[in-house]
Amino acid sequence: MTPLFAPAFSGLLLGGSLIIAIGAQNAFILRQGLLRQHVFILCLICALSDAVLIGLGVAGLGAIISGSRILIAVVTLGGAAFLAVYAFLALKRAISPSGLEAAKSGPGSLKAAVLTCLAFTFLNPHVYLDTVLLVGGLSGRYEGTARLAFAIGAMSASFIWFFGLGYGARVLEPLFLKPSAWRVLDGLIAAVMAALSVSLLVRFFAG
Repeated sequence: MTPLFAPAFSGLLLGGSLIIAIGAQNAFILRQGLLRQHVFILCLICALSDAVLIGLGVAGLGAIISGSRILIAVVTLGGAAFLAVYAFLALKRAISPSGLEAAKSGPGSLKAAVLTCLAFTFLNPHVYLDTVLLVGGLSGRYEGTARLAFAIGAMSASFIWFFGLGYGARVLEPLFLKPSAWRVLDGLIAAVMAALSVSLLVRFFAG
């Protein structure tokens, strides 16, 4: 076992524990994976975005962001508004669901999918909390190449998770041939997005 294995594995476990949760990014990637629309590019965007934010956090940007009340306010309120709108759209889909084949019939715009993916990534304050502040802060336990190994481990967790989720979603395809399954999925997505939006506002105004 090399001296760098321990920090790399620690970073991998930390990154995995933070990212494997029901959230905006994961729900979006799951839906796109089921539809088989732009899966590779969207998974790559999510994983690379996490890698960049983790790199910035390890480099010390976390302390700067946590001290900027204006930046925190802009990201929090913007993210809450975006999540509320997406929750409304998901609720509309849940009310009038379609089967998987019908959902696939209309080609989804790559531009729209990429912009939505970027919004889920960079308008979500939790992303900064997890990657920049938490991972960046915990990386301070290591020095030199060990810190780099820790960061690479955390970045690897994002690549493994997003590509696994995006391409693994098709295993569920037979289930989602039924409109009722889409009703449940979009209903859950709407509930998650709405809850995240409300929690951001409550935490912001309570603070």
